Amino acid sequence: MLSDNELERYDRQIMIDGFGREGQERLKRAKILVAGAGGLGSPVSIYLAAAGVGMIRIVDDDKVEISNLNRQILHWDKDVGKRKVDSAREKLQGLNQNVQLESIVERITEDNILQLVADCDLIVDAMDNFPTRYLLNKAALTKNIPFLHGAVYGFEGRATTIIPGETPCLRCICPQPPPAEKFPVIGVAPAVIGCIQATEAIKYVLQIGELLTGRLLIYDGLSLRFCEVELTKDPECMECSR
Repeated sequence: MLSDNELERYDRQIMIDGFGREGQERLKRAKILVAGAGGLGSPVSIYLAAAGVGMIRIVDDDKVEISNLNRQILHWDKDVGKRKVDSAREKLQGLNQNVQLESIVERITEDNILQLVADCDLIVDAMDNFPTRYLLNKAALTKNIPFLHGAVYGFEGRATTIIPGETPCLRCICPQPPPAEKFPVIGVAPAVIGCIQATEAIKYVLQIGELLTGRLLIYDGLSLRFCEVELTKDPECMECSR
């Protein structure tokens, strides 16, 4: 049930066709894992909290550094040296006290991944490295949990929604990881991609609209253009073809 406070808080989104009180109650019951509390994790978790997602589980083992502050908008000057998940929880709790926040200080590994995704309805990829993304992808396939992939580089970004058993998985899209490197990024790029991931999460929970499935959305901020690449499953994929 929605409280009077919640009905007033979410009034403008409840007005949307296909949303309504039932949709808001679905969001309130939803449990979403956000893997990473950095550049992508910041806008994703901010807009999921603002929309009224019932439980957000944020996993990250890093501390805030001053070099994070150009893009990781959950963290401010005063947070340098703090655990990112603690800094994130503080801001998100201040944004919406109706949302339950679970902040977990752990590096995502093969040993803990299945426990971390347990009882979640969605997995949001807000990571900055492919080895961890592959672990999330594999856990999503194992547990049959939709997986929202996002990545950025400089002014560019990409996103797709992976539904186990229906769409190509991350290994189909990128069979081998790109070389590990320190890469450039400006804050507006993860802002755009993170908002797209949050939009997909909300649409999935509400079961409205058309998801970004079977399509890789590519964003070029310098030319301000979006394009799409149609994705197909790899029959030889080492993860989803088994």
